[in-house]
Amino acid sequence: MIPSAYPDHQEIARLTARMLLEIGAVNFNAETPYTLSSGLPSPSYVDCRKLISYPRIRATLMDFLTVTIMRNAGFEAFDNIAGGETAGIPFAALVAERMALPMTYVRKKPKGYGRNARIEGTMTEGQRVLLVEDLTTDGGSKLSFVDAIRETGASCGHTAVIFYYDIFPETVKTLGDHGVALHHLCTWWDVLAEARAQQAFDEATLTEVEAFLKAPRDWQEARMAAKS
Repeated sequence: MIPSAYPDHQEIARLTARMLLEIGAVNFNAETPYTLSSGLPSPSYVDCRKLISYPRIRATLMDFLTVTIMRNAGFEAFDNIAGGETAGIPFAALVAERMALPMTYVRKKPKGYGRNARIEGTMTEGQRVLLVEDLTTDGGSKLSFVDAIRETGASCGHTAVIFYYDIFPETVKTLGDHGVALHHLCTWWDVLAEARAQQAFDEATLTEVEAFLKAPRDWQEARMAAKS
C-alpha cells in the first residue's frame, strides 16, 4: 500500500539528489573526465546501481518512484512492470511489488538459444506495460526495449527512471516521437544544486561540471580536440 502523502516533485528531486551524494553514487572529476558508454568524455558520472546496497535509501526512492508514476500516469494505468536488462531489473521488481503487479524484464538482445526470447516472465497481448530503468541520457536506449515489449502485442507508453540527465534537448522528443512519456525523480541540475548546498565538491570542479551541463556537446568536442 503506497501512502498518498508524499513530498511534491521538487522536494523529491532534492532528497533524491541528497541520497545519491550521500552514498557516493555521484562522481565529479574535471581533471580526468569519465568515459560514457558513447565513448565521449564527461566530468560527471552517476552510478544508480549502488542504490540496491542501501536498504533505507532504496526503499525510500522506490516509494518516491512509485508515487511519481501514479501521480503522473494514473493509479490504475498499468498491468505489468518491465525492467530493462540489467540495471532496471531490481528497480522494476521493487516497483512491481509496491504496485502489486506482475514483473517482467526485457533483454538487450535475444539470448540466442531455447526460446530465443527477449521478454522474460509473462507478458500478454493488450497489457499496458511500464518500462523501468535506472537512468536515461538521450533516451535512445529505451526505444529497443519499448519495441520488444510492443512486439508481444502489449502497449508501452511510459518509462520511469530514478535519474534523468536533462542536458540533451532531444531526449523528450526522441521518446515522445516513439509514443513514450518519461517520468523521473531527479536530474543533474538537482544534483548540482544539492552538491553546492552541501559543499560536497570544490567550487572549481562544480563550475566545470556546470559548464558541461550547459553545453555538453561543445564541452565534449573541446576535450576531444585537445586530446587529439
